[in-house]
Amino acid sequence: MEAGNKIRSSAHPNSLAPPVCGGASRGTLGRYLARRLVEIGVKDVFSVPGDFNLTLLDHLIAEPELNLIGCCNELNAGYAADGYARSKGVGACVVTFTVGGLSALNAIAGAYSENLPVICIVGGPNSNDYGTNRILHHTIGLPDFSQELRCFQTITCAQAVVNNLDDAHELIDTAISTALKESKPVYISISCNLPGIPHPTFAREPVPFLLAPKVSNQLGLEAAVEATADFLNKAVKPVLVGGPKLRVAKAQEAFVELADASGYPIAVMPSAKGLVPEHHPHFIGTYWGAVSTSFCGEIVESADAYVFVGPIFNDYSSVGYSLLFTKEKAVIVQPNRVTIGNGPSFGWVFMTDFLSALAKKLKRNSTAVENYRRIFIPPGMPLKRGNDEPLRVNVLFKHIQQDMLSGESAVIAETGDSWFNCQKLQLPENCGYEFQMQYGSIGWSVGATLGYAQAAKDKRVIACIGDGSFQVTAQDISTMIRCGQRSIIFLINNGGYTIEVEIHDGPYNVIKNWNYSGLVDAIHNGDGKCWTAKVRTEEELKEAISTATGAKRDSLCFIEVFAHKDDTSKELLEWGSRVSSANSRPPNPQ
Repeated sequence: MEAGNKIRSSAHPNSLAPPVCGGASRGTLGRYLARRLVEIGVKDVFSVPGDFNLTLLDHLIAEPELNLIGCCNELNAGYAADGYARSKGVGACVVTFTVGGLSALNAIAGAYSENLPVICIVGGPNSNDYGTNRILHHTIGLPDFSQELRCFQTITCAQAVVNNLDDAHELIDTAISTALKESKPVYISISCNLPGIPHPTFAREPVPFLLAPKVSNQLGLEAAVEATADFLNKAVKPVLVGGPKLRVAKAQEAFVELADASGYPIAVMPSAKGLVPEHHPHFIGTYWGAVSTSFCGEIVESADAYVFVGPIFNDYSSVGYSLLFTKEKAVIVQPNRVTIGNGPSFGWVFMTDFLSALAKKLKRNSTAVENYRRIFIPPGMPLKRGNDEPLRVNVLFKHIQQDMLSGESAVIAETGDSWFNCQKLQLPENCGYEFQMQYGSIGWSVGATLGYAQAAKDKRVIACIGDGSFQVTAQDISTMIRCGQRSIIFLINNGGYTIEVEIHDGPYNVIKNWNYSGLVDAIHNGDGKCWTAKVRTEEELKEAISTATGAKRDSLCFIEVFAHKDDTSKELLEWGSRVSSANSRPPNPQ
């Protein structure tokens, strides 16, 4: 949804929803909220029922254009809303008061870190209980009901506690529109006795939002473009690097426009993979310091000028603060600010406006692209071994690359070694890609796969999940089967938290091994379409991929891949040692 577009409902204004359990459906808070969610693009809401939200859930179910998806726990409902928002632009989850809200908190924090507008709706206490000295269940035993609200205040951009119908309309609309404008989650608590009560403010269909486009300060924009063009046009071998804030700025097209006009090589930061087209002729790979794509890091760090568009420089993306670029050579373009070297900084200059205007002012310079092509050597292939040799992880990803990726697929990489192995995949045009690098919560990918697959039904999701992460959130495989999803999940069974082993090893990184495919078979229980396989050799892998993409292409496919506990990517080994070094720095002298 682009800023400035009206968000319109696809339903006829006079269409009637089915009656709701216990009362009328029109002119009520519950119906209004349901219609507003549909209007902004939410067609699926992820929920866990609890006594404080049951009446609200009745009204959401009654909305014909809204599909209520029950999840196994609130954490996964939040992760699913996160995954849904990555595809649709906005997501929503509904949980119950405090016990549900605090369970979803971790997922909402992750969505905040990734700039995703997720509407977290909580069924709250009866409106009559506010301001009394009563102690309610699902609380910590105090008459103060604000604990949940206070927890959400630091990880949402707006909060609304709806316990009075007179201002409910304003509170709901303000919260939802703020989520869309800020591209951050919001929290809405609705008293359990209010959803079914008619009120005049809900008598008509929601008026579509008009989100006014953010317009750059024209003088600031012109000054920023002139100063940047002067800076870059003097450079001999400049480069262009895309960062994760391209998404929140909705600037992917403007980025490509600048790349086409400038002739510069384009790289991506690891957390921006999937936001920049890898089929572009000037694409050179991932810039990730010491673990960059071969030859990409060398071209970026040897440049005499670099434009970082929407970067986030944290300890993970900087490989333990070891990037070898200097600030005085950099132009940093954030969603609403441009900074040139150690010199001028221009505020209220928006990324899309700036990139499009800059594209018209730069002299074409392909020197760095030519240097890259001069030194580039194609990557080698994994060595061929005997048919009965245990499967290596690099062979698994070779076959994902060769046999599975297309414009009709999307990759979801779990926190762990899958970060590094998936980062090396070359994405075809229109192939989706998602992972959670800033927050890095293990287990995120199970719920995110559920949400993304529900939103992007035109794509088949390929999820790569480690065994330790899977143990955190495994239950919602059940929901995937119930929704008829056809994702392919590669469960990498290597006996522990491999990424943590490479940062700092200890007995706590070894987990109890499960029969993962047997667990999924038990969850399947003969109800729905689900197929599982255990894979120990390359031949078994090829056969499993053939089945998953052939005879079982309409089923959820769960492929358990057995790997040696020390079979990791070389990038994880390097990255782990540098992050470990950063983590173990001694205190500064006092």
